[in-house]
Amino acid sequence: MQAKRRHPASIRGDSALLESHIFAFHERFVMPIPSRQRLLADHLPDAVQARLGITPKASTLPDAVLGGIDGCVTTFAVVSGAFGAGFSPQVALVLGFANLLADGLSMAVSNYEAGQAQLAQIASAERTEHRHIALVPEGEREEIRQLFRAKGFEGELLEQVVEVLCRDPEVWVSTMLREEYGLSREGLSPLRAGLVTFAAFLGVGALPLLPYALPGLSVVTQFLTSLGVAAAVFLGIGMLKSAVYGLPAWRSGLRTLCMGSAAAGLAFVSGHGAQMLLGG
Repeated sequence: MQAKRRHPASIRGDSALLESHIFAFHERFVMPIPSRQRLLADHLPDAVQARLGITPKASTLPDAVLGGIDGCVTTFAVVSGAFGAGFSPQVALVLGFANLLADGLSMAVSNYEAGQAQLAQIASAERTEHRHIALVPEGEREEIRQLFRAKGFEGELLEQVVEVLCRDPEVWVSTMLREEYGLSREGLSPLRAGLVTFAAFLGVGALPLLPYALPGLSVVTQFLTSLGVAAAVFLGIGMLKSAVYGLPAWRSGLRTLCMGSAAAGLAFVSGHGAQMLLGG
């Protein structure tokens, strides 16, 4: 019996319903949208002062996403390459865990060093601005004046802004860093970034290897199970990232899934091709 075709409008309706459920979940559990009364309370003078008095911290989500995706791609690429080359499950498991630890540490160190390089850039810019303020203060005042004139300040108000900002050298320098260089050290923590990246890399990257640690499964079943786990991880990371920031979840999830699948597919083809060329 021929299957009944669904009308496109019905399919669109189901998709819209699914999106509405995701949005409702996001509102309730991920990032609830506050009411007007709550927003008014949060913007009273005392509440604003208390909030602005808290030292800002950079979000660890980008580091976690970076480590998680790279960890899953790395280990599943090893699994795919080993399967394509015809290696035993034991070899795939050993190679996977070895790459998991080595690449995880490499990724964490790289992220840490990137943060340190950014802090070094900020420190260098600070020294430059302090030197310029000491040698040519009027020239630096003119930079502040032009920067804030571009923001719409004019006349006496502009001169007051320049006078206040240039009164304290530290405020003066920090303003120049933000406005001229686009730099700020607020929330930067290379050590935290490296640790989060390493933890996410290990935690997520170990998941595609779990089927190879289970006894009694055939080689094909182990690979297909690992494939399903990796696909779920790619899709889940992409959707979680979008849900946190209030963006379309499915689009980001599918994009992450496609990129991870491309990397795994390349590893499988490479392993299979190498086995054919070298193994006869």
